[in-house]
Amino acid sequence: MSESEILFETERLFARRLSQADAAEMAGIFGDIETMRYVGDSKPITEADCLYWVVDVTAKNFEKRGYGLIGFFDKSAGVMVACGGVFHPGQQPEPEVMYYLHRDWWGNGYATELVKGLAPHAKINWGITWMMATIHPDNLPSQRVMIKCGFTHTKDRTNEDGSVTQIWEMSQ
Repeated sequence: MSESEILFETERLFARRLSQADAAEMAGIFGDIETMRYVGDSKPITEADCLYWVVDVTAKNFEKRGYGLIGFFDKSAGVMVACGGVFHPGQQPEPEVMYYLHRDWWGNGYATELVKGLAPHAKINWGITWMMATIHPDNLPSQRVMIKCGFTHTKDRTNEDGSVTQIWEMSQ
């Protein structure tokens, strides 16, 4: 499959593998401090970091598992509104759905649409019948997305630094 091939579509979005040419648009998402507030160490990442993720990390994930970070593009505007996919952070065995929505597109249902399109694609094409999501307890918008998409908050995990992460699960 070529990087530019569309993986699936929703009403307003199409999803495809990312290419090196997408690094600048990715930096518009991952370089925003507000977007990154609940992600990892909360630090924005640069265009060079995004390029590394596309060329090295994502390519290896697709080679190993057949899936990884993908881009979500607005059909009308033709611009990237989000990055996301199914991952195994830190080589965890459980598949985890993640998404990162460009701040300009917040509040319009794109995150819900993205996850609702991604979940059946993951089941049909990647054989993923169960997945989890990890959410910061203060990230109420993402919690609402998970509820709308059929995920259930199953437990809280205390991290090494003492912070808490919510675990959400969905079976398909």
